Amino acid sequence: MLMLVCWGLLPAASWAQADAQGSVFESPAPSTASASLQHQEAELALSAWSLADLDAWRAALRRMELPDAGLHPQAHRLPSQLMPPQQPEAWRVVRLPDLQPADAAPARDGARVPSESAAPIQMRWYRFRYAPEGPWPTSVALYLPRLLGLGAAVLVRTEDGWQPVFDNQTAAKEQWVRPFWALIPSALIDASRARGLEIVLALPVVAQQPFSVPSAYLGAKEEIEPLQRRRWTLQIGVPQALGLMLVVLGFFSLSLWLRKRDEPAYLLFALLTQAWLLRNLHYHLEVPRSEWGEAWFWWMSNAALSWVLLLVFLFALRHSRQRFRGVERAVLAVVLLCSVVTLPWWHVSTAVPVLQHVFNAGLGLGCALFLLALAWPGPWPAAWFKGGELPAPQEGAAASGRVESRVIVVSLWVCVLLGLHDLMLMAGWAWPEHLYVLPYATLISVATFLYAVQRRFLGAMNEVESLNQALGERLAQQSRELTAQYEKLREAERQQALLLERQRLMQDMHDGLGSALLSAMVAVEQGSMDQDKVVEVLRECVDDLRLVIDSLEPVAHDLVALLATMRYRLGKRLQAGGLMLEWDVQDLPMLDWLEPPDALHVLRLMQEALSNVLKHARATRARMVTRNHGHYVEIRVEDDGDGFDPAQAPKGRGLKSQQRRAQRLGGVVRIDSSPGQGTRLSLRLPVKRAQAPGQQEAAESRTI
Repeated sequence: MLMLVCWGLLPAASWAQADAQGSVFESPAPSTASASLQHQEAELALSAWSLADLDAWRAALRRMELPDAGLHPQAHRLPSQLMPPQQPEAWRVVRLPDLQPADAAPARDGARVPSESAAPIQMRWYRFRYAPEGPWPTSVALYLPRLLGLGAAVLVRTEDGWQPVFDNQTAAKEQWVRPFWALIPSALIDASRARGLEIVLALPVVAQQPFSVPSAYLGAKEEIEPLQRRRWTLQIGVPQALGLMLVVLGFFSLSLWLRKRDEPAYLLFALLTQAWLLRNLHYHLEVPRSEWGEAWFWWMSNAALSWVLLLVFLFALRHSRQRFRGVERAVLAVVLLCSVVTLPWWHVSTAVPVLQHVFNAGLGLGCALFLLALAWPGPWPAAWFKGGELPAPQEGAAASGRVESRVIVVSLWVCVLLGLHDLMLMAGWAWPEHLYVLPYATLISVATFLYAVQRRFLGAMNEVESLNQALGERLAQQSRELTAQYEKLREAERQQALLLERQRLMQDMHDGLGSALLSAMVAVEQGSMDQDKVVEVLRECVDDLRLVIDSLEPVAHDLVALLATMRYRLGKRLQAGGLMLEWDVQDLPMLDWLEPPDALHVLRLMQEALSNVLKHARATRARMVTRNHGHYVEIRVEDDGDGFDPAQAPKGRGLKSQQRRAQRLGGVVRIDSSPGQGTRLSLRLPVKRAQAPGQQEAAESRTI
């Protein structure tokens, strides 16, 4: 965070000390070839100018750039009072770099020209001589890593005096950070071969304000241009690329927040990248030339720094899942107040006052110390953190959050050192030829953010794995419990089925076999039943017992197999009674609902029908028929006996019993007969049926 503060503290004097950033590398060390081109000494002359002289100087240089300047010979000449001094005693040798630190008068905005009441202008003339020992190059260039001052110009001595060849007024506001590069016209090179090339670097500065002139490189363009390109890449190109990369990362962070709204740290980082882009907008756009446009541009840049500090502070807190509402509101209020107070509306000459930079320094230092105390709990006063909403400590999560917070804090303090380096460089206190290293702090920000996201992602993955493992264990436990309960239920159902089956057998034996035996026993005791009748009753009881046993046999829902078993049981008895049984049975579909109780009802229906034929019809032939009619099946018992008139037949219990059994099966029984035409009993059963009435009653009884 303090990297941003230190950047804001860079002196903002009216001669192009606009806030900006630099590289993490020192100025490239010259090679053997370039060392011979490096000038670490120059001849210096000074001229005291007024603001009017400065305006006349600038106007004269601008006239050189007019399209019709070539038609006027005087267009390329400067007024005599604006020429470098002619007296030899006015020049003295000075070591480069030549600088004046920013420790005299307070700096003002880098976009502002001093007022009439300000200190006078001092024109500094740096003279270099170039005379190669070998052949002259076709193109000569002058290169300086940077310049701190007003717009510089390059003059070349000709037979007619000093002639300007380069004017840097348009880029004056960026020459403190951009490499200074001037090409000497080939015509002037040819004219100077005999006496040597004499070049003057003219740098106007304001008295009592900082300036800096580093070592100069003068020589063939082919030899110097690689140095200039390297410096441009490290100082301008790489920071531009890093700034754009940070913006792209900001959009990525915004997309994360849109997918996960409960993580405000991602939104804060996205806003931080946009504020950082506004802070470094002068790397991508030219500074406006109008006074008000320039004032608003630098206000936006310096105000953006305050918002960057606020967003960095909030991001660090949100990422560590901590809230300090009072502290956060106080910081927000101060940032808003400072942004409003420094608006250019109030006072143009103080659009970016020193007060704002002092405020940013104090704010950044306080926030950094606050985060440091949070990341490394120690003997800090508890009152510092009053009102903090710390997350509930969790095993693993708390340790992970502390590691991430410490990495963020360490990265902030590393950036502090980079900012201090650039502050000392801009103020002229040390390393005048170094690169500005603060833009490379973007790499630290990117690495820190990616590390935090990676830690958060891995933490989420570990949490998901833990949850999956716990869920798997719970599912396994529940599966074991369900299996045990299912086994208990199956055992209960089996016991219930056995109980119901016992009850059914007991009921059937009581109503059928038991009742018949009891009636026969009473008749025998009373002497009203002869031996043949007793034998017949006992035979019927045996047949009934066999039916009960046959109903328990597994027939796999096959009605035809069930009827075949009955034919086998009753065949001999029918044959002994003089009744021939014809078998006209076709294949029938499986009846899924045909269970042992249903099978017993079918057998009793068929047994009763055949018994009636044997006892009452005086028939010689009986026919068993099965047919499949699609959604129902039909079983018919036909005989060639005497027949009867159903309308005149007495309503006995036999017919009602058959109808009741058919209803329990979900089917219909029908009897067709006429005197002398025999009798036909038809039982129709559904292939698919709902729960039968008998089963429904049993189920209700079990539920109750």
